[in-house]
Formats: sequence, structure tokens, C-alpha cells
Amino acid sequence: MLIAQVSDIHASPENDCLSRFDRVLAWLAQLQPDVLVLSGDLTDKHWLEGYKQIAARLDQQTYPSLILPGNSDDRHLIRSVWGESPWTNDASTDALHFIHDAGSLRLIGLDSTVDNQDYGNVTDHLAWLDKQLSNAEDSPSLLFMHHHVFASGIPTLDETLCKGLGKLEALIRDTPNKLIALSAGHVHRPVAGTFAGIPAYICGSVCPANPVWFGTENVPPVGDPPALMIHRYVSNALSSHHVCV
Repeated sequence: MLIAQVSDIHASPENDCLSRFDRVLAWLAQLQPDVLVLSGDLTDKHWLEGYKQIAARLDQQTYPSLILPGNSDDRHLIRSVWGESPWTNDASTDALHFIHDAGSLRLIGLDSTVDNQDYGNVTDHLAWLDKQLSNAEDSPSLLFMHHHVFASGIPTLDETLCKGLGKLEALIRDTPNKLIALSAGHVHRPVAGTFAGIPAYICGSVCPANPVWFGTENVPPVGDPPALMIHRYVSNALSSHHVCV
């Protein structure tokens, strides 16, 4: 099972991020993953045409795509392009959560976005997540979000760290062996860490990356190409790869 993850395209009429996304899709055409997860911030500035162009590109692929919104996204516009069917119908709010059973692995998308805020919050969605983990029975799950759950060390980004993490950690620890890993985006920088005793990742961005800056006087230069992740699940073992194209 190969799960590709793409995050933070940030397409707008003023940038070339759709061309950068094309580079990612061209690389994925050689790999042919089983599914692609887009973990938020598809466009900027409520750009409806950008959503339509992304949808047209995804329709040309041979694998299915699963979409989460990010803080720069517009849920109304996302629904206007993709409809209601890609997401669950049992969310307690207007959240766009998804469930995808990929063989023996359950993929869970948890919408952590808060309207008109850069930070995320999972507090209102934990009952839903608990239900999905319980319904998975013996299948392990891989959780996707937009907002990161551990400090990246980049001060400006960590100000928008997801909220409700204490309760999320308690839920994960109270359901051992259910979640095998968690992967987010938002930081525009590939990072690996841990959360609640499981591996946690931040996927790099399709849009230009943020520098590896930890609040020092000097800001190191950055010139990363478009980035993505590949999560490989084979023989009940997960390995996650950061890839630049």
C-alpha cells in the first residue's frame, strides 16, 4: 500500500504553484500510488478557478484523491467543486472529515481548520475521531490533519499549532495500537517528530518552503523544490518518506 501525501499547494493567480503541483503529479505518475491525500491549503484568496484546475488535474489520475481543507481554504468553494460525497456525513459541524479503508489500513482525515483563523483546533472533533477508531476494529489507522501537533521549532509557525492537543493525546493513549502514525502539513517544511507515543510528521509543501529558522538573528536561505510524502504500508509496518521533485 502506497499513500502519497501532498500539502500546501497555495495556488493563486499571482504564483506558479499549479506548475509546481504539475511536477509532483508527473513524479507520482511514475510511482502510481494507491491513493493521494491532499492535506490542506489548496488555494489562496478564495480562488474558485484554482480549485477547478486542481480538480481537473486529479480527475486525470488513475488513483483516488482524498482532500482536507486548510486555514487558507474555503469549505464552501471546495464543496461547490467536489460536492458532498468525498467526506463523511456525520460530522458535528461543517467539518470535512474523510474515511478511506485501504485494504487492512484505515486512512482518517480530521478537519482541524477554524474559520478565519490560522491555527487549528480538534476539540470539537474528538468524539467523531474516537468513533472512527472504534469502528476500525482490528485495522490500524493513519491519521491526516492540516495543522501540526508538535512544535517544529519555527516560532511563527508554532504560534498556529493545533489546539486541543491534550485531549487528542489522551484519546490516542486510551486507544493503544489503533493509530500507527499522524501526518500533517501547514509548516511548509518536512519535519519528523512524535506525539502521544506515535510517529508524527509534517509534510513539506508544494509551494515555496519556509526556511529552517529557529528564531535566531540570521535566517538561513531556502530553495527547496516541491515536496511530498510517500507512506508505505507493507506487512503491518509503516515507513514514511520525504521526497522533493
